[in-house]
Amino acid sequence: MKRSMRTALCTVGAMISTLGLSVGAAQADDTTPRIDLRVLVVSDGGPATDAIAAELRTAGTPYTEIDLGQSGRPVIDEDFLADTVDGRPRAKFQAVVLPDDNPFPTGSAEMAALVEYERTYAIPQVDAYTYARPEVGLGYAVQAGYAGSLDGAEAEVTAAGRSGPFGYLDGAVPFEDNSPTVGESYAYLSTPAAGADFTPYVEARIPGRTTRGSLVGEYRHDGRRELVVTFVYNQYQQQFRLLARGIVEWMTEGVHLGASRNYFAVHVDDVLAADDRWNSEHNCTPGDVDCTDPTIEADPIRMTAADVDHATAWQDEHGFTLDLAYNAAGSVDHREENGGTDALADRFLAARDEFRWINHTYSHPFLGCKQDTSVVPWRCATTADGAVDWVSRTEISDEIALNRVWGETNGLPLENEELVTGEHSGLKVTPQQPEDNPHLGPALADNGITWLASDNSRDPGQRQVGPALTVSRYPMNVFYNAGRAAEQVDEYNWIYTSRAQGGSGICEDNPATSTCLTEPLDTATGYADHIVPLETRIAFGHVLANDPKPHFIHQSNLAEDRIAYPVLDGVLEGYAALFADDTPVVNLRQKDIGAELERRAAWRAAVDAGEVTAYRIGTAVTVEAPDGLAVPATMPTGTTAGGAAYGDAYAGLVSAWTPADTEPLALTLSSAPAAQPTADPDSGDVSEPSASAPDTEVPAGVTEQVPYAPQS
Repeated sequence: MKRSMRTALCTVGAMISTLGLSVGAAQADDTTPRIDLRVLVVSDGGPATDAIAAELRTAGTPYTEIDLGQSGRPVIDEDFLADTVDGRPRAKFQAVVLPDDNPFPTGSAEMAALVEYERTYAIPQVDAYTYARPEVGLGYAVQAGYAGSLDGAEAEVTAAGRSGPFGYLDGAVPFEDNSPTVGESYAYLSTPAAGADFTPYVEARIPGRTTRGSLVGEYRHDGRRELVVTFVYNQYQQQFRLLARGIVEWMTEGVHLGASRNYFAVHVDDVLAADDRWNSEHNCTPGDVDCTDPTIEADPIRMTAADVDHATAWQDEHGFTLDLAYNAAGSVDHREENGGTDALADRFLAARDEFRWINHTYSHPFLGCKQDTSVVPWRCATTADGAVDWVSRTEISDEIALNRVWGETNGLPLENEELVTGEHSGLKVTPQQPEDNPHLGPALADNGITWLASDNSRDPGQRQVGPALTVSRYPMNVFYNAGRAAEQVDEYNWIYTSRAQGGSGICEDNPATSTCLTEPLDTATGYADHIVPLETRIAFGHVLANDPKPHFIHQSNLAEDRIAYPVLDGVLEGYAALFADDTPVVNLRQKDIGAELERRAAWRAAVDAGEVTAYRIGTAVTVEAPDGLAVPATMPTGTTAGGAAYGDAYAGLVSAWTPADTEPLALTLSSAPAAQPTADPDSGDVSEPSASAPDTEVPAGVTEQVPYAPQS
């Protein structure tokens, strides 16, 4: 149960006394303001403020968004920003995010209220995207720097940035250049204005000069602090994703609700089985339900013992563990057909502890409706009375149990509550089967399954299926029916070229979800030159987005040409080149990913319902939440809870999920944040805010409206 504010304050005081600290040291006195752990985002509907809001929401950091274009919106005034609680001054927001340094008309009372609020309570302000000029501590870009495209540029974190909010990066911040015909990054580069207290955190070389200009920097003036960002971005672009963590840590001073990690997990499906191979002559896959010509000879792809050795060596080199979703019948059948021998299974079993293993059913059958393959595409078979003919509970349960028993008999380190069904079958698949097999949930209960894999491309949200929660997986566009690069490119061309170019025309028929290639890829070079960079970029984007969902490939992709490795190398080696050692990739198994998704959903629901209250008074942080709710919080190193060190270290801070109980979560910072609020709200003069960015007179040639390229 959520406790009252007065009780919470007493509880914090009692805890501090128990720890042998003085209440005055932690909470200061009654004039020390209470700072609520919530961010104010003032949006103009542009991509920059939307990107920061998305970062906050994904991490679980509470924020209030004000849309300047919405009629009837709240007025930002003194009462909106601050009040008193039990006689103590309260700042309702720990940080302010604006579209630029001043999005209001000249002389705006709302901007004046924000300026006074920020000065009084030492509240930092993020200028999500503005142009370089003296009002933000920089010289005009047209005089001292550059205004234009930064596509493909290599920005760099400065020494101040690495010792400050961007210390989780090694230094380089590459800007995307994904299309030669689309402008993706517009920026203003300039050096600090004469006499300005401005510290660049991220810089890039000014074209045509040897000097570097600021892209992200801190401007201190008139008792205020602004993070000045002078390049446009959206939430999907790599340059923003690299810097998003630092922007949040700067504005919150490392004290905020929510937590963020960079996750990457890769499931390898169909291990021990064989995958059907794409037939380049007939443009279909013999053995697949949509390749119905019985005269086309199948040519299956199956790993070898040497491929297992390569996989273990690759894991050791990268400090990364693959998750193997196995089908035991693949080995049982192989032994029956080969005099009892199976070198692949023998090598896997010898190296069983090098991998994580997941039950993928015994023989990989389709577990939804019974398929009528007499038509293309297939349809659900029906009973005599016209009802859908479903695969039975017994059949599903046997597939799960037989595979588990084989794994246990052979000593695989299984987690029996995890399951990946073949093709994610049993779950709904449109258009043929718009609902789950009703026998799936009971069969999962029969076998103690609580974490069930689903396909993110058609079932992205976590949902309940019987006793299990789904764990959505990202399909990599490295095809299950390709063991060689040339095969992958040939099928890719079939899918992604128009009929006039010899393709299937799928891309023409589905323009909302697919884009046709301008011309077919070269089968000799297209994989390395086009597919690998594209798939690497997509997967890397997921890693940078605090997204724990796993990716999946197939055992065929680790065989023959081993075509999956260039993509995986691109992700892991690219990551290592950009991030500091204290910010490693987090590699979780399926059940832990499922638990992370589950507690995030519960946390987001509680925050959205207004059931969470959190604030800081001096060095004391208090979080009130419903009983049993896991609370995520990120704090500076040295923070304690109940006298013990709080959280796990990541990216220079510590964070944890802590179950709430009848007492508020009470944390003690090792020291107060560097910027302290003034005790007297009336002390000092409040300078007039600078004019709104669009109204500021600037030299000719400065572009005020700039394009941005959304992620495709």
